[in-house]
Formats: sequence, C-alpha cells, structure tokens
Amino acid sequence: MYKAPRGTSDILPEDQPYFIYIQDRAAYYAQLYGYKPIETPVFEDVGLFIRSVGEETDIVDKEMYVFDDKGNSTLALKPEGTAPVCRAYIEHGMQNLVQPVKLSYFASLFRYERPQAGRFRQHHQFGAEAIGDSDPALDAELIDMIWNFITGLGLTSIVLYINSIGCPQCRPAYLEKLKNYYLDKTDVMCGDCKTRLDKNPLRLLDCKKESCSALVDQAPKSSQNLCPECADHYDSLKTYLNLLAIPYTENPTLVRGLDYYTKTVFEIQPRDETGAQVAIAGGGRYDGLIEILGGKPTPAIGFGSGMERMVLNLKKQSVAIPTPAPPKVFVAYLGSQAKQKAMGICRDLRKNGIASMQSLSDKSMKAQLKQAGKSGATYTIIIGEDELKTGSVTLRDMSEGNQQSLSINEIVTILKHK
Repeated sequence: MYKAPRGTSDILPEDQPYFIYIQDRAAYYAQLYGYKPIETPVFEDVGLFIRSVGEETDIVDKEMYVFDDKGNSTLALKPEGTAPVCRAYIEHGMQNLVQPVKLSYFASLFRYERPQAGRFRQHHQFGAEAIGDSDPALDAELIDMIWNFITGLGLTSIVLYINSIGCPQCRPAYLEKLKNYYLDKTDVMCGDCKTRLDKNPLRLLDCKKESCSALVDQAPKSSQNLCPECADHYDSLKTYLNLLAIPYTENPTLVRGLDYYTKTVFEIQPRDETGAQVAIAGGGRYDGLIEILGGKPTPAIGFGSGMERMVLNLKKQSVAIPTPAPPKVFVAYLGSQAKQKAMGICRDLRKNGIASMQSLSDKSMKAQLKQAGKSGATYTIIIGEDELKTGSVTLRDMSEGNQQSLSINEIVTILKHK
C-alpha cells in the first residue's frame, strides 16, 4: 500500500483550518507593513543555492533534492526562500523601483533531513524580504512585523533572540579568534564540528550536540568583536526594538545556518524549549547576497517562519482558531422526483451565497436526518411525498427543533432573510 514519502505529511481537513488561519493572518500583516506578494518556481538552477547558501553548509552538502531534467539542466527543489526572491529581484530589474522593495511569500521547501517533530523533508513557509536599504530601523520594523504576526496568532510564552555576526570587514579576524579557541579541543568535538573548524567555523556555534554545547558557552562572542560600523548598527537595532516595545534577549551564540547572513540575525522560539528544531521563525540581514548572485551591491534583510511549527505550537498552547462554518442548510428528500427538487433547491441556495448540502445516495429519510444533524447545518429542508403533492417544503430549525411548511418558491427568499 502506498504511503506519503518519509518526511512528508498530508494536511488533512481537520488541520487545514490551522494553515488557513496562519496564511490569512500572515497576509494581513504583510499588507499592513507594505509587503507585496511574490511567488517563485518550486525548483531553480542548483547553482543559485550553491552560490548563495554556501557549499560548506549542510543544506548544500547533504540536504538538497537535486535532479537533471530532460534538457540536461541540473535543478534543485527549493530548500529555502530567500535566494529565489533575490534572483527575481535581479532578473526583473526591481533595483529600479523605489527602495526598499518589500516582498512576502508562501512556499513549499524541500530538504533531505532526518524527520522528527518540527522537521520535515517538505515543509511550508511564510517569508518576507526587504531589499535595498541598510538602515537598522528596517531590521527593527521587520522584526516588529514577525513578532506581531506570531503574537497575533495567539502564541504566548515566546522569546526573541538577537545577535550580530559582523560583516566581511570584521568577521575574518573574529573567525580566526574562534578557530584558535577550538584548535586544542578537537578531541571532544563531534565529527561535523571537526569538519566545520576548517570549512565553516561560524557554524561551530550552531552545534546542538552535548559534547560541543559546553565549548560554545566559552567561545569568543561575535557581538564583542564587531567593527565600529557593525557595532553602531547593532546598538541602533536595540534602540529601535526598545522604542517599539519588542522584548528581546541577546544570544551571542546565535548564528543561523546560511552563509549569506551579515550583521543582524534573530530567532523567535518558545520559551523554555531548546534544541535545533524549536525556532518558530528566524532570519537576518544579507547585505552581500544580491552582489553574489550578479546584481549590484544591495543591502537586504528577511525572515522565514515554518508553518508546521506554528501549527505544532498553536496546538501545544491550545490556541482556539476560527473553524470553517458548517453548511447553513441540509436538504433531505424521499424518492427520485424529490431528489431532483432537492438538487434544484441546493443550486438556487448556492447561487444566493447560502452554503447547502444534500445526501446523494438515496438513503432513508431517517439516515438523512441523522446526517443533517451531524453536518452542523442550521436548517434542514425536508421534501417528502406530501411536500411534492402540495409544492411545498418543510423547514426545520435544527437548534430549536420547530418546523414550518413553506412554498418551494419562497424558501430561498426566507432563508436569505434568516
């Protein structure tokens, strides 16, 4: 028997209201802050991610779904959302628009990871990118949007972590200091971190394995090794967050997992939860990415938020969400002639915006009325032999239990009024 591929899941009708709720609120906040929707292809040239994310990252090294198409192009299913938006920004000349260009998106992302709670090989993301401005006030505004979006969903007991990881001017000296700290500790480091020490030392701070976590606490801090420009940027960000009354905690070990980040990085996590797969949202500044992809030097900042993790936390915190309204009307009938009348009534009700349903399998009247009760319908219309003879219907109020006989021609008008 076929099953969903490992690391993927079906979003069944009972979970759809969560995703609809999240998408609705995300679209509302994106519009509120001036972000316009964009959609990029589900697959891209693999080189886009190798150049942007970085060859030494786990995404490129281990996790991308890569394939050759029939035209011998090497493509990758989208593992993250920022690089494709930056590619679109360059390709469609958005640098000629008023800056910053604010874009938001919903996307399916694909990574070959070990499945566990909060981590899937296909997941859904709400993201936003603000491209073309280096002002730390933009960083604060973006964080303000994602914070208000998440708290607006009803999630509480969350914490915002921030850090600065510097820029190409100050980071090399910091990385050298970081490597020197780790050089005599390789005997207690995990295998991945031994590789990172040479290839990507900043990722040493992102390791969640117990053998390495103790080393991270004593490691040199990026925020204490910033150049004057980066230090001023970080101080200004904190000033603006205070002004916006956004609570934050400085986390000097926060680095994020992609090579393109510079200066500001941030994550929002449930309070009192730790581990690699607890972040609800995260992002940062990537001032060099547009240039790496062939554009002019262009500062930018963005974030991504995993929708599955949001659903997980909404359930954990027992947040009540809006649920789809049941049909207003259920039409029950007896016999083939009444069935035709029932279909006509449903048609007319739907044309007038009244949600309705009927049984289509010629069940007994008792079974249909039982189905009507389970459907949650407010009213049930009954068409039996007597109703056919008189050209009427019986309208039953399901909550109060009373019923009345009405002309078949006036039922739509009366229900619209009700």
